[in-house]
Amino acid sequence: MVIDWSVAIRSLPILLKGAVITLELTAGAVAMGVVIGMFMALARLSKRWPLRAFATAYIDFLRGTPLLVQIFLVYFAAPQLFHFQPPDKYPYIAGILAMGLNSGAYIAEIFRAGIQSIDRGQSEAARSLGMTQAQALRYIILPQAIKRVIPPLGNEFIAMLKDSSLVAVIAMEELFYSGKLIVGNTLQSFPIYGTVALIYLAMTMTISRILGVVERRLGKSDIR
Repeated sequence: MVIDWSVAIRSLPILLKGAVITLELTAGAVAMGVVIGMFMALARLSKRWPLRAFATAYIDFLRGTPLLVQIFLVYFAAPQLFHFQPPDKYPYIAGILAMGLNSGAYIAEIFRAGIQSIDRGQSEAARSLGMTQAQALRYIILPQAIKRVIPPLGNEFIAMLKDSSLVAVIAMEELFYSGKLIVGNTLQSFPIYGTVALIYLAMTMTISRILGVVERRLGKSDIR
């Protein structure tokens, strides 16, 4: 079969629309993951063993099982377990939910490492000034930890962007699934999947460049 690159050019609007959905899924999942990750990191560092046990179990399960299995659990098993009729937009909801839960486990470890990287003497100094443990965490530890975790959070965003292709298994029309549909209609696998790969590359490289600028600015602010 002759490779027809004009198919890729004609399909570009559809693929770009899928890329936008991919970015939406990734942004929603990572935003959800940041919230979950922060709470799980604090729970993991808590002196209360029930909180530590719950956070540890959550992190170990989500990091120790494939994202694909988690997508299937949310999309297929959750409606059966909780006895509800999935809405029309459930593939989109299930995609963000599964990816967000997965991302939360990884981000929890990122936040935990960031918090533990702060010199304990700063916390002790804050306590000696009359701050409570919560105040020291909020005003002294977390602001510094957040600056340190921005680079790994950016890497998590890029990793989740690429892993978002897995939601194609639940017929979510993101970038990869859009390309798959076009290949099914045209049988031009190389030009379409090649274009899909280039779009993913363009998105990840752009995000990497933005993160590089952010890191340099944060570095300058630390020097000042």
